Amino acid sequence: MKLHICARSADKKNEAKRIRREGNIPVVLYQRGKEGLVGSVKGSEFTSMLRKVQQGRLATTVFFLVDEQGVEHRAIIKEIQYKPTTYDVLHLDFEELIDDLKINVKVPIECTGVVDCVGVKLGGVLRQVIRYLRVRCLPKDIPNCFQLDVRTLGQRESRRLSDLQIPETVRPLADLNEVAVVIAKR
Repeated sequence: MKLHICARSADKKNEAKRIRREGNIPVVLYQRGKEGLVGSVKGSEFTSMLRKVQQGRLATTVFFLVDEQGVEHRAIIKEIQYKPTTYDVLHLDFEELIDDLKINVKVPIECTGVVDCVGVKLGGVLRQVIRYLRVRCLPKDIPNCFQLDVRTLGQRESRRLSDLQIPETVRPLADLNEVAVVIAKR
């Protein structure tokens, strides 16, 4: 997903307010060992990109930020600041991906087989306790999501994070004994 980034000065608040009035979003691209690249992206361009991202997978989506010189930076979104009343995007923080440096990422956990789940058919309710797993890996090894099969779960049964199929190149940053999904009784 390509976004065009225009440089801006980070000196004054007025600059960020002017950018927002024009319908654009202030952006900072953080780079390891360098000062962050301060700029802005078109609001309409970012919202159209956001519509293409599957729900819950924004943290693992790689963006290509093209600056005014035509240089491409691969990056992921680290933080989004919203306006509390309208949920308009106020500010974006990106982190540049460097091929040989590991990065921390929140990877979504998706439950598969919910319709065929034995416990749900018997009147239970699927409760997903943990929706994301924080992992550390190289940018080329970032998984889109982790899938957890819940077809065989009965009522009051659960699956732990240790039941996820985690590749060897990905290191989880959470305790794998924690319960990720449970079939609760109504």
